Amino acid sequence: MRISEARAEYERYLRLERGYSDHTVRSYGSDLADLDAFAAQRGVAEVSGLELELYRDWLWAASQRELAKSTLARRAASVKTFSAWLRRSGFVEVDAATRMRAPRPDRTLPRVLSGDSMASVLEGLQAAATEGDGEPVPVRDLALVELLYASALRVSELVGIDLDDLDLDRRTVRVVGKGAKERVVPFGGPAHLALADYLARARPLLLARRSGDSSTPALFLGARGGRLGTRAVYELVAQLLSAVPGGGPAGPHAFRHTAATHLLDGGADLRAVQEMLGHASLGTTQIYTHVTVERLRASYQAAHPRA
Repeated sequence: MRISEARAEYERYLRLERGYSDHTVRSYGSDLADLDAFAAQRGVAEVSGLELELYRDWLWAASQRELAKSTLARRAASVKTFSAWLRRSGFVEVDAATRMRAPRPDRTLPRVLSGDSMASVLEGLQAAATEGDGEPVPVRDLALVELLYASALRVSELVGIDLDDLDLDRRTVRVVGKGAKERVVPFGGPAHLALADYLARARPLLLARRSGDSSTPALFLGARGGRLGTRAVYELVAQLLSAVPGGGPAGPHAFRHTAATHLLDGGADLRAVQEMLGHASLGTTQIYTHVTVERLRASYQAAHPRA
C-alpha cells in the first residue's frame, strides 16, 4: 500500500472509529503528509519502506529546522500511533516506530487569573449586559464567560452545547469532549442567573436575526443568529484578557485553567477536578497542582523573613 493511501485510510479511522475532532485529524494528517514528502525524497513510497531509521531521520530533520520540542513530541506521537495502526491493520509486519524516542516537551505552567482579576472581568461583563440598551450580545457574552469559568469547559465543548444539553434546574450541562466522550458538568448560581437571563431576553433576539430556517438547537448564537463559532469566542476572550495584568496566552483556555486552579485552591479533590475537566489521565490534571505550588512558593518568598 502506498503511504498516501494509508494516510487517507488512517484519517478516516481517526474520524469515524476514534471520534477525533476535525482539528485533531488535521494535525495528524499534517504530520503524516510531511513524513510522506520526506519519505518520497528518500525514494520510499510504500508503507513497507517505513523503517525506524527513516522515522528517526525525519524527526532529526525536523529538529534541524528548530521546531519546538512540543512540536517534535507531537510529530513523534503521530508517527508512533500511525505505525502501530499499520501493524494492527496488517499493512506492515512490524511496528517500526515502537522504539522511536522524542524530546520531552517543555512543560509550561498555564496562565491563571487571580480571583480579583476574574471577578473584575465578570463585573465588566455584568455592567455591559445591564447597560446594553437591549442589545443581546453583551448578555450572551456574560452567560458565555460565566459558564466557561464555572464549568471549566473547552471552547469546542462550549460552542457545541445545544439547548437540550442544559439543565437549569439541576445546574448542569452535558458536553462532548475529546474522543466524543460525554460528561455532565455542574455550574453555580451566577452562571445560572446569567444563562437564564440570556435565554429569556437575548437568545430570542439573536434567533430573530437568523435568515431562512428560524430554528437551531444551539445554545449560544452569533450576531446573525447561527451557532456561535470558536473564532468569535477567541476574539471575545482576547479582548477581555488584554486589559488583565500578566502575560501568557489570551485564549478561552485561560478561563479553564483558572477554574481548575481555583477549584484546587478551594480544596476540591484532584480526581473530582479530573472528572470535571474530562481528562483521561490524572497526570494531565496534576499540572494544576504545580500551579498552586508555584503560587505558594511565590507567596512564601515574598513573605517569609528567611526565604
